[in-house]
Amino acid sequence: MSAFRYQAVRGDGGPAQGIVEAEDRRDALRRLGQQGLFPSALEACADDRPAAVATEAPAAVALAGPSGWRIGRGVRRKDVTAFTREIAALVEAGIPIPQALDSLGQEETNPVLRRTVLGLAESVRKGAAFSAALEEHPRLFNPLYVSMVRVGEEAGALPRVLADLTALLEHEDEVRGEVGSAVAYPVFVLGFGVLAVVTLLTFVLPRLFEMLQGMMQTLPLPTRILLAISRTCHDYWWLIGLALIGAGGGVRAVLRSPGGRRGWDAWKLRLPYLGGVFRSAALARFSRTLGTLARSGVSLLPALRIVEHTIGNVVLAQMIARVAEDTRGGDSFADPLRKLGVFPNTLIQMISVGENTGKLDEMLLKVAAIEERQMRHRTRTLISLLAPAMILVVGALVGFVVIALLLPIFKMSRALR
Repeated sequence: MSAFRYQAVRGDGGPAQGIVEAEDRRDALRRLGQQGLFPSALEACADDRPAAVATEAPAAVALAGPSGWRIGRGVRRKDVTAFTREIAALVEAGIPIPQALDSLGQEETNPVLRRTVLGLAESVRKGAAFSAALEEHPRLFNPLYVSMVRVGEEAGALPRVLADLTALLEHEDEVRGEVGSAVAYPVFVLGFGVLAVVTLLTFVLPRLFEMLQGMMQTLPLPTRILLAISRTCHDYWWLIGLALIGAGGGVRAVLRSPGGRRGWDAWKLRLPYLGGVFRSAALARFSRTLGTLARSGVSLLPALRIVEHTIGNVVLAQMIARVAEDTRGGDSFADPLRKLGVFPNTLIQMISVGENTGKLDEMLLKVAAIEERQMRHRTRTLISLLAPAMILVVGALVGFVVIALLLPIFKMSRALR
């Protein structure tokens, strides 16, 4: 047993302080919660260090885990996933939500997420529902997240719902990680090759071409082409950089507009092979999210509205909106999906069986697993072809540079014979 010195707030708002003996920090929090105390500070008496430094600190320090996609200023997706995992474990252990949030916030190393979590704890302590407090931070906690927490609060099954939400977020992180790892090598090869060629054209080749022009009156065509490109890169590199920045800003502005985003999403779905990958990814996300919401107790129509805003494709989101309207009119869920022509007939039949047997959530999760397998298979096939293609592109660029440099040398060697 270890001793912990605490400062806390009683249920009536009065201050309290003292020492509690417990196995570890989590056990201390649980014991204080059973006494109706909400600790604002908890320190280990043995070495007079904050318990967050002790060996029994909860795993919330993993919130500053590996890098991932940022969804807020300074906060990564994996940070939110780790926070959800830890709050689910603490709530399941019987620790009140304000205390659990205080514990996670005090141990958090990310300053932005630390302020957010401590702000959540303060809001809940003042009487706000946990879901309402989360709703104040839409950049970190999307409508899906908030809705599942609200359903868990209303049904009295918050630990189970948080566990389901954690599983959903971890699965999404896993899929993103697999795709990112698969794409990393081809992107690295292409980027390194382009950087090497640009460096040669901008800084190395101009001096060499000056020497060649001084030795020869007429250069071979490939050499003249490379010389023109090299001079352009050397003399107007700043203008090229500004043009690229401007083009990137213009593309970003277009994609942020409703019409531009819809056109981009529609074009992605029409691509010969990549379209199938994007479609499978979106349908898998739709099925898994809807299945998780249904299993957590969210009714079908609100769940469809939530999924509409989280599917990640504007065109498919509009289709889901039509499905929600048809379902509101009394149709079954499977029939509007069949009219869309997006889901394969086999998967539509699985959803129909799940709807008729009252196991729609299970069937949706099975459909998600099937679509994810399809997406992963197509992604692996694409990457297996993309990597050699990138190597060929880089090889062609380097080969052209080498040929353009060697041709004048060969021409001069023949002239000297």
